[in-house]
Amino acid sequence: MLNDLLTLARIREGDIKAFEDVFRRYYSPLCWYAMSITGSMEAAEEIVEELFYGFWRDRESLPLFRSMKSYLYVAVRNQSFQYCEHQEVRNKYREFVLSRKERIRDSSPQEEMEYQELRHLIDTTLARMPQRRSCIFRMHRMEGKKYAEIASQLSLSVKTVEAEMTKALKALKKEIENYIIRT
Repeated sequence: MLNDLLTLARIREGDIKAFEDVFRRYYSPLCWYAMSITGSMEAAEEIVEELFYGFWRDRESLPLFRSMKSYLYVAVRNQSFQYCEHQEVRNKYREFVLSRKERIRDSSPQEEMEYQELRHLIDTTLARMPQRRSCIFRMHRMEGKKYAEIASQLSLSVKTVEAEMTKALKALKKEIENYIIRT
């Protein structure tokens, strides 16, 4: 515990060697832990790398904690669960799109018209959003890019990308609910 507090104090002061020691000690075990939750080593490595990036970036404001190991494992667990939730949403969206494409082939003119109206509603809602928010939504939902990839391409933090996606989804949900009420 005391050793962890001293290491944390050194990291908070910008000691890169202390940070590298923690990284080397925990990177691999944290990746395996994240992989046991996500089922993907690629996702696990991304989660752990993002954690360490944020850990170093925000080092001056890190909370004091007694156990480095506990802190890192809890953070990885939370990020891994969040990743799984995002994957579940993406998979449901993909399934919806695929099933919609199948239904369009077999759809009536009325269903096709309703689909086109909904598509137009989504497009106009996205057009009314701030450009960055609309761009982030399209990159994530239509191009299938991960938040970290979008953040890197747009020179934003992952948290900013998450916040913009949340706002975009809320706006779309509101518009679709209003559309359903009107029809």
